[in-house]
Amino acid sequence: MHDALAPLSVTPVTHSVPMAKNHRSDRTPTDPASRPAPGAVLDRLASGPGRASRITHTEHLPPREGRHAVWPDRIRAEVVAAVRAAGIEHPWAHQARAAEHALDGESVVVATGTASGKSLAYLVPVLSTLVEGAEAPNGRGATTLYLAPTKALAADQCRSVKELSQPLGNSVRAAVYDGDTPFEEREWIRQYANYVLTNPDMLHRGILPSHPRWSSFLKSLKYVVIDECHTYRGVFGSHVAQVLRRLRRLCARYGASPVFLLASATAAEPAVAAGRLTGVPVLEVADDASPRGELVFALWEPPLTELHGEKGAPVRRTATAEAADLLTDLTVQGVRSVAFVRSRRGAELIAVISQERLAEVDPSLARRVAAYRGGYLPEERRALEQALHSGELLGLAATNALELGIDISGLDAVVIAGYPGTRASLWQQAGRAGRSGQGALAVLVARDDPLDTFLVHHPEALFDQPVESTVLDPDNPYVLAPHLCAAAAELPLTDEDLDLFGPAGAGLLPQLEAAKLLRRRTKAWHWTRRERAADLTDIRGEGGRPVQVVETGTGRLLGTVDAGAAHSTVHEGAVHLHQGRTYLVRSLDLEDSVALVEEASPPYSTVARDTTSISVLETDVEIPWGDGRLCYGSVEVTNQVVSYLRRRLITGEVLGETKLDLPPRTLRTRAVWWTVTEDQLDRARINPEILGGSLHAAEHASIGLLPLFATCDRWDIGGVSIPLHPDTLLPTVFVYDGHPGGAGFAERAFHTARTWLTATRQAIASCECDAGCPSCIQSPKCGNGNDPLHKRGAVRLLTVLLEGAPEEKERADQAPEQPPSDPAESSQAPPAP
Repeated sequence: MHDALAPLSVTPVTHSVPMAKNHRSDRTPTDPASRPAPGAVLDRLASGPGRASRITHTEHLPPREGRHAVWPDRIRAEVVAAVRAAGIEHPWAHQARAAEHALDGESVVVATGTASGKSLAYLVPVLSTLVEGAEAPNGRGATTLYLAPTKALAADQCRSVKELSQPLGNSVRAAVYDGDTPFEEREWIRQYANYVLTNPDMLHRGILPSHPRWSSFLKSLKYVVIDECHTYRGVFGSHVAQVLRRLRRLCARYGASPVFLLASATAAEPAVAAGRLTGVPVLEVADDASPRGELVFALWEPPLTELHGEKGAPVRRTATAEAADLLTDLTVQGVRSVAFVRSRRGAELIAVISQERLAEVDPSLARRVAAYRGGYLPEERRALEQALHSGELLGLAATNALELGIDISGLDAVVIAGYPGTRASLWQQAGRAGRSGQGALAVLVARDDPLDTFLVHHPEALFDQPVESTVLDPDNPYVLAPHLCAAAAELPLTDEDLDLFGPAGAGLLPQLEAAKLLRRRTKAWHWTRRERAADLTDIRGEGGRPVQVVETGTGRLLGTVDAGAAHSTVHEGAVHLHQGRTYLVRSLDLEDSVALVEEASPPYSTVARDTTSISVLETDVEIPWGDGRLCYGSVEVTNQVVSYLRRRLITGEVLGETKLDLPPRTLRTRAVWWTVTEDQLDRARINPEILGGSLHAAEHASIGLLPLFATCDRWDIGGVSIPLHPDTLLPTVFVYDGHPGGAGFAERAFHTARTWLTATRQAIASCECDAGCPSCIQSPKCGNGNDPLHKRGAVRLLTVLLEGAPEEKERADQAPEQPPSDPAESSQAPPAP
């Protein structure tokens, strides 16, 4: 058992600090005075047998008073009156400041805490402009485009806009335009709506390719609102950055130059990230003037069980089972809660377990807990959102689809099952409770994982560190090339346009011409193929058409699975969960992208296993680390799912392994890697018998810790360790981006390698297991079954490697990677362990 931090006694904290009011009181379904104090709620959670010792740390964030201001005098009086009618007398200082920038025609990002009123900061100047435009004698008047990362958030924001603008009559015509919008409504939206809410996917594939039909909207476009812009990172963020450049190009064609208004969770250098996303200079408003209720934040480590996993390592109780217990207890207490979980499967499991346990206490309570995740049909999502919003649901197990700004005010507690990957995401999820300025409880439940274990025993890494910088790379040629094709299909591409898309564009055009994707005629490049250029790429980097999950007996479509995840999640024999029901996959047709399932109740879950090989294509940077080397460059990864494990529910005990026959997939991407020499191995006392296990253990732990230094998830990255790699001719450990062309994570790892690998060594050395466990060197996605692994060898190896590590400094001399001749040829393999 861990004893790095003794369990803390938790007592309710009361404060008498007066709280300023700036919220819609009618949206709070529970009387704040009747709500239990968050400390008291945590006390009750910790009162069960053995529960108190699971709390490794409790952080108390005191309440904060708000600072008022006045709206700029240029805001229309009827808009100010509508805001007051909604219960908001005065804006917070940051809201007024952001509105001032918007009215001045300056692009601005509002990067303040959850529930700080970011939406109102951009809505007030937007509504004022729309009202003013509606009075224009001719033409359509000003228009606004709102972009959200999810359909659910756009739908929720549309409801809020319509509610707020109701006193403004027909001046504000808001409508959602996405894949769920009925076709009979779409023409009206194109012709008459002046506030269109959509997502980057629809902008990429629906609006921009059809820009002549949107000409009256685009020529009047005054504002582009980008909500939750911190979610646009990695490959997805890089694609969205190029979609926005295409939008700006078409707006210029119609004579418009929109102002960008961005809303972000608290982030490092928000103006820099927003400028990189939009391609225009952006001001920042980051001084949060809103009030905050007391937040009690507990770190919770599940106990060790009597079971032993792979290689006899001790196994902790799963975060899923622990979170299900906490959600059950909170529901029994009448505490409105959301349990966030990393995976769709986890959300379903938590809901099912909680429902079963609540049914034993009170059958009526079981109906007040549900699951919410991506892959549901639109009508299912809307029904759940409404039930949560109304208070019909008391508890919800959700993926990060609910992390974003959907209005679920009235929550008292948030349970986070596993570190969500970034500190920004952690605070975003924690902030979903207490959204009406009331006190809230947040509990982070650690998974049996190196990063989670490190964090619950090093709370300073969470509470004393700033949030991460947003990593995106719009110049990634695998991202840029298809968007150049899409831009050429929208309007012939000229040399003057290349400044908009970045310096790498000019070098790509000859390759796109050689691939017969573009053709130069006189002074412009033209799209040559019959198919739509926008269909060349999936901007979420999911690698192709989603796989439809179909029930065999009824032919009913249950939902979809991303193409990149299909090999590992809906292979033949996989257990698939949907709306609390369990299904077994009977067949996976990759050609038609269909997985056939039937309802079943197996007493196990399934986990895919794979094999991975890697080759170096080009080394961009190589620096000495003592006798060893640290490198960054381009690699090709070949991955194949070869089998799956059956694991007993709750305990995770392995019941057996089944072989699979699935085709390999290749991935060209970016990687960081390090090598060691024979002399270094001698100093570390690493003989050939333990070399492979030492490298493998260091690889696993370094992947587990990288999310602390780059805005990534361990499932966004992969790794390979080889005692004698044919390209380096030395023992080598690779960590690579799991997306074509790279996502910026490996580059960040290269720049922070000394700090990153120091933390990796510390995490392994401080774990109290004897030979390695999931808390330090075992990986939940290891294709080799966590064999071989050598814990002490990994510590000695990293110690010697770090002895020669130079001081870190940013290096900007990487050479650009060359893309494949045809961007459509790149196939995506998922990250390996």
